[in-house]
Amino acid sequence: MPRVSALLPLPFALLTLAGCASEQRTAAPPAAPLPPPAAHAPLSADAVRRDARDILATIVSMDTSAGRGEVPKEASYLAERFRRAGFPASDVHVVPLGETASLVVRYRGSGTGGKPIALLAHMDVVPAKRQDWQRDPFTLVEENGYFFGRGTEDIKGEVAVLTETFLRLKAEGFVPTRDLVIVFSGDEEIQQHTALDLVQHHRDLVDADYALNADGGGGTLAEDGRPISYVIQGAEKTSATYLLTVRNQGGHSSMPRSDNAIYELADALLALRAFHFPIQWNEWTVGNFKAESAVAPGPLGEAMKRFAETPGDAVAAEEIAKSPAHVGLVRTTCVATMLQGGHAENALPQSATATVNCRIFPGTRTADVKDTLQKIVGNHVEIAIYDGGIPADASPMRPDVMAAVTHAVHALHPGVVVSGAMAPYATDGAVFRGAGIPTYGASGLFQKESDDLAHGLNERVSVESFYGSLAYWYALIHEIAGAH
Repeated sequence: MPRVSALLPLPFALLTLAGCASEQRTAAPPAAPLPPPAAHAPLSADAVRRDARDILATIVSMDTSAGRGEVPKEASYLAERFRRAGFPASDVHVVPLGETASLVVRYRGSGTGGKPIALLAHMDVVPAKRQDWQRDPFTLVEENGYFFGRGTEDIKGEVAVLTETFLRLKAEGFVPTRDLVIVFSGDEEIQQHTALDLVQHHRDLVDADYALNADGGGGTLAEDGRPISYVIQGAEKTSATYLLTVRNQGGHSSMPRSDNAIYELADALLALRAFHFPIQWNEWTVGNFKAESAVAPGPLGEAMKRFAETPGDAVAAEEIAKSPAHVGLVRTTCVATMLQGGHAENALPQSATATVNCRIFPGTRTADVKDTLQKIVGNHVEIAIYDGGIPADASPMRPDVMAAVTHAVHALHPGVVVSGAMAPYATDGAVFRGAGIPTYGASGLFQKESDDLAHGLNERVSVESFYGSLAYWYALIHEIAGAH
C-alpha cells in the first residue's frame, strides 16, 4: 500500500523540543460513556464482528487528516474502549504532540515469553473532499460487499481490528506469555513526528523485541477473489527529497543568452532521466522475486526467476525495471516531481529549481545519493537535501516471525505462498527499524489490485477482508504470545 511522505524537513532539534513538551502522558478525557463488558465473557463471532464494525464506523467518522485536530479525539475514544474493557489506566497512554497524539496500550503478559512485541498502525488519514467522492468519505457505508470511507484501507480498518482483538482477548481472559503493546501513531501520512517522539522520548512505552506493522505487507487476491500470495515486509526504502537549483544573473528577455537557468536545469534533468543507479538486492527482494515469479506473467516472471537464481543479473534487472511497480525493488530511484523557475515573463530567469524525490535502497546513505546526483548534473547545479527521510537498514529475516505469520495466514487461506518483501515506500516501520527495533509489515488484509484505492477517491475495503483480518490477528497473537 503506497504511502507518500510529506516534503517537510525533520529537524531533530525541533523533535527534541516537541518531545519534552509531551513528557506528560495523559489519559485523554473519556469519550461517550461505554458500558463495561462482563468479565471474561467470550463473545460470539457475530458479536466480535458487530463490535469491530462499530469501532470502524466511529473512527471513520472522525476527519483525522492533518490540521483538523481530530486525532486526539480518536485516541480518546479508543483509550476509553480499552479502559472500559479492563485495561488499567496506567497501561493506556495518550501521548500528545502538537495538534495530534499517539495512543499506546500495553496488554500485560506473564513474562515467560521474552520481551514485548509491538503492534503498529496509525490513526491519521490523507485529506478527502466530499464533493469529489461518490459517498461521504467520513461516514462508513457498507455497499456491494465493501466498506467505503476514508481510512477503511489505510488504515483505520486495521486500527479497528487490532483494537477489537485486544478487547476480545481481554474478555476471554487470555494472558499472553509476553507483553503486547499497541502503538497507534498520529501523523504517519505527513511528518511521522509522533512515531519519532515515541522512540526518542518514550522508549520505555514502546520498546520491544520486534514490531509487527499493520501498515505493511499483506495478501493479494486475484480479480476473481482467489488468494494468490502473501508478503511479509521486512525492509523499506528511504524517501528523501533534494532541491536542484541553477542560478543566473538574469536580464532582459529581448537579449537572450545561452546560459539560461531554465535550459540548464532542463539539461540536468535530462541527464538524471537517463541515469540508472546501480543494481541492488537483499534477502527480502530476492525472496519476493522467487515467490512472485511463479505467478507473474511472461517476461516479467521469467526475469524475476533469473534474478532470484542469480542476484544482480543485469539483463533480468532491466526487464524487471520496465514495470513501474517493480523498478524500485532493484535499485535506488530518483524522479523530478516539481518545478519552479523565473520571476517575470519578460525577464531571463535568475534561478530555476527542480524538486527531486528519491527512494533509496536500504543501506545507502542520503548523502551518497546527493554526491551521485551532483556527478550526474554537474557542479553548476546546486543540490540541497530538503528532506533526508528516515534511513533504516532491513530487518533480519527472523524464522520465528516468518513462521508465526505464515501460520496465521494459513489459518485463513491454507497453502497460500508466503514470502518476504521490501516496500518501495516508507511507513512508521522505518522509524522503528531506525531505532533498533526490527519491524515486519504483516497486515491482515487480502485485497485485489483493483481495490487498492489508498489515498484515492472512494477508498474501500472488502467486508470479507475486514472480517478476515479479525481472524488473522487473533490467530497471530495466539501464535506469538500464546502458551504452546
